[in-house]
Amino acid sequence: MNDRHRFPAVLILSSLATAVLAGELPSEPAELGSIRRNERGQLEVFKAPAETPSGAAAPGVVPEALKRAAPGQPPAPKAPAAVASGKTIVVGPLEQVSSIQEAARIARDGDTVEIRSGVYRQQAVLWTQARLTIRGVGQRPVLIADGASAEGKALWVVRNADMLIENIEFRGVRVADGNGAGIRFENGHLRVVRCAFFDNEMGILTGNSATAVLEVEDSEFGQAPTHAGALHHLLYAGSIARLSVRGSRLEQGFRGHLIKSRARESDIRYNMLVDGGDGRASYELEFPNGGLAWVIGNIIGQTDKTDNRDLIAYGAEGQRWPENVLYLAHNTLIDGWSGGRFLHVWTARMASGVEVWAVNNLLVGQGSFAPQAPGRYNGNVSVDRSALSDRDGLPFALPSNSPLRGTATSPGFVGEQSLTPSAEFKLPAGSRALPAGKPLSPGALQ
Repeated sequence: MNDRHRFPAVLILSSLATAVLAGELPSEPAELGSIRRNERGQLEVFKAPAETPSGAAAPGVVPEALKRAAPGQPPAPKAPAAVASGKTIVVGPLEQVSSIQEAARIARDGDTVEIRSGVYRQQAVLWTQARLTIRGVGQRPVLIADGASAEGKALWVVRNADMLIENIEFRGVRVADGNGAGIRFENGHLRVVRCAFFDNEMGILTGNSATAVLEVEDSEFGQAPTHAGALHHLLYAGSIARLSVRGSRLEQGFRGHLIKSRARESDIRYNMLVDGGDGRASYELEFPNGGLAWVIGNIIGQTDKTDNRDLIAYGAEGQRWPENVLYLAHNTLIDGWSGGRFLHVWTARMASGVEVWAVNNLLVGQGSFAPQAPGRYNGNVSVDRSALSDRDGLPFALPSNSPLRGTATSPGFVGEQSLTPSAEFKLPAGSRALPAGKPLSPGALQ
């Protein structure tokens, strides 16, 4: 240790020695709390919340007496309404904070809430912080509603935030309106990463804020409830600015859709939207009000038990947005129903018209596919299900000796946006990058 680091310790020891020689004892040190290492590897002091006595300052609020300036100094500047404290709050059965609801009460703008592995019941929360990171640590923590909901809407309601929610599982949400969600996202920018949503009336449901952005990555949705009531969509985006879904797995729907998006722009890439043998979803992917839709590198499939003959639907409820184009490139579309349709575009309901680019899709099964709007249609190839083989647990790949291997031409660009897939889906949820320069094949799995 150099002198620069030793000097303060010398002063403290000298002062202590002087006090002892003078017959004085130092005052009892105040307890600051426990020392923990945060997610950045830095040491910080963490103190459990205490009951605020009458007349005392609430946690995170500086008493007025401490705000007064020293004599001869100008008044201290008024603190902004939301100050990022940047602390980490750890939640767990053996932690000082054992309840997610308590963590939500004490969390401030800029904080991180870490939830230890375990099962957490009836932890309904309205999150009102502007900036927050919430992540499960270790094995994914499981949140079970057990009849609880925030504002009768969802297990968690995100009001207006720039928020990351990572590695959390949401289960069993039911509300009086029949649309209880794992997460109800109302406004702001929300990223959901490596989360799971099972047995909820809605997995994620958004509001209709025209500026809201929802991004979902490497997450799982399934086990739609089968009780009567509202349609139970696994992921439902309202009239927001943008929806992005990547590397995610959606299956086991019931009458509702796997993904329904009314967003101005929807970016759906490298996912598996295959309802499964027991699934009875309606559409696997729907854009009821059109908009700008990028659907690239997905595996999308329905069985003969489906509640709707259409796999992908566009424009069924009429035009809402000024720009209406569907880009459908390098998807593997699977339809086990002889009367099914891979794509249905309601051109008559789009007042200013719609354009469709369908390029290099692999059409598997007995469904029909035909141009339904102006645009570009090339490289789409039909094969029987028996022509596919299993690869890494996904029975949707062209075998290595298939004559279709490497035969796809480049799908090109739209402005600066490439339609060429740069990744592909992998189980159980996620994606892996494709080798640059590899010859392309029709479909999602390269």
